[in-house]
Amino acid sequence: MAERQGSGRGRKLAYGVVGTLAVLGAGWFLYREKSVEKPNYRVIEEDGEFEVREYPELLVAETVVQGDREHGLDQGFARLADYIFARHREGEKVAMTAPVLSSAAPGSGWLTRFVMPAYYTRESVPEPGDDISIATIPARRVAALRFHGGPDSAALGAREAQLQSWVGAKKLKATGPAERAFYNSERIPGPLRRAEVLIPIE
Repeated sequence: MAERQGSGRGRKLAYGVVGTLAVLGAGWFLYREKSVEKPNYRVIEEDGEFEVREYPELLVAETVVQGDREHGLDQGFARLADYIFARHREGEKVAMTAPVLSSAAPGSGWLTRFVMPAYYTRESVPEPGDDISIATIPARRVAALRFHGGPDSAALGAREAQLQSWVGAKKLKATGPAERAFYNSERIPGPLRRAEVLIPIE
């Protein structure tokens, strides 16, 4: 009996240590990811969870993948990660930034974008491969809804509907499709991940 009790206490201790290490590990990754470069924006209006923001012109690397949204985001992210980490090209690595932007592509498919670090220009950014383009998002105004969670389609759809309803109630005019913005990697537990839905507006 004593041996069983000792064994049970040992297992509980081991589980506790593993759980503590998992929490500390997630905290370290979250701190590290919070320190990556993000685009500057100016908040024009705040209304609870909703904001109207003004963004400057942004230089992005982008790619389009056919298929459903999850496949498009996964494959698009993988392509762009290969590009910034110089896995299949010559030249320097590009620092990771946040957020990763995802939206329906004109025509069909899903568009994934990485914002380039501010020190790059169109001329100095490393040359991408055939599946990736360098583009500029003009300075713009967006309606934003910030929340926590992973890239689950149902949850994102509900948040997008919330933002569209708010945009309508405010009598704002959308000028493009909704975008999803993801700030954290899969290393961060879902409830701790920062995500947003953005709608470009006039």
